[in-house]
Amino acid sequence: MIPRRKLGPGAPPVSAVGYGGMHLSIQDRPPAEQGIRVIQAVLEAGATLIDTADVYCLDGTEIGHNERLIAQALDHVTQRDGVIVATKGGLRRPGGRWEIDGHPSHLRSACEHSLTSLGVDQIDLYQLHSPDPQVPFAESVGALADLRHEGKIRWVGLSNVSVAQIGEAETIVPITSVQNRLNPFFREALSEGVVQYCADRGIGFLAYSPVGGGRLNRKLPAHPVLRSMATRLGVTPHALVLAWVLARSPAVIVIPSARTVEHALSSITASGLTLSETDLAAITAAEFSRA
Repeated sequence: MIPRRKLGPGAPPVSAVGYGGMHLSIQDRPPAEQGIRVIQAVLEAGATLIDTADVYCLDGTEIGHNERLIAQALDHVTQRDGVIVATKGGLRRPGGRWEIDGHPSHLRSACEHSLTSLGVDQIDLYQLHSPDPQVPFAESVGALADLRHEGKIRWVGLSNVSVAQIGEAETIVPITSVQNRLNPFFREALSEGVVQYCADRGIGFLAYSPVGGGRLNRKLPAHPVLRSMATRLGVTPHALVLAWVLARSPAVIVIPSARTVEHALSSITASGLTLSETDLAAITAAEFSRA
């Protein structure tokens, strides 16, 4: 069984390694049948947290693509009880672009569409995808507070936020989780105190792009520190990085994405990997170039 970690105040523990569905629905996505198999495989392996968003799609004409794919996968698994699906609102995809829209009217409409796409009466965890510099942050969070009050969402989460923004949001509505980027290439969630703040407040920190994301994760197999350590321990460099991210704090939950069953299940193995202090320190001290 995958070790459990607390999702956040009032929420149950979830698997320390969840799954992020984005790459099943954006450019270079696999066939839908393969995507469904990937989701089912991680659930059968014990993952209990699936992360998605309405904008995980090719463009604005197919908003909700990933949510609908997840709903299809869940219709054919026996492990649906206890599985938490987290989605997000606050972006648009006109012409395939990624544009922020944190207006309350958009968030309300997005939530309604997500309810339909997921085929549920209440969304488990609904996250503000990103603060909108054109909209007062309190107004965006207030829209989620209203949706929670109406019973359309159970828990409220934030994404791509600072410590100050989390604190401001907490004055409006209870915050269950925060989803920010964290990997050896990008450590701002550590240096800017977001991970520590979440740990202090009992808020779950969902680490997205935990192995680097995009082209960066393809650099890991050749990394000199990871390569030798992976050979010695008999694991993949990607598993080492996931274990390093998990070791940053008990509040951290990783949500790696994958297009294939093989890669998805490889990520799951990181939940049982405990690195020595020496190995953790070696990864921490190593250079991870973004070039």
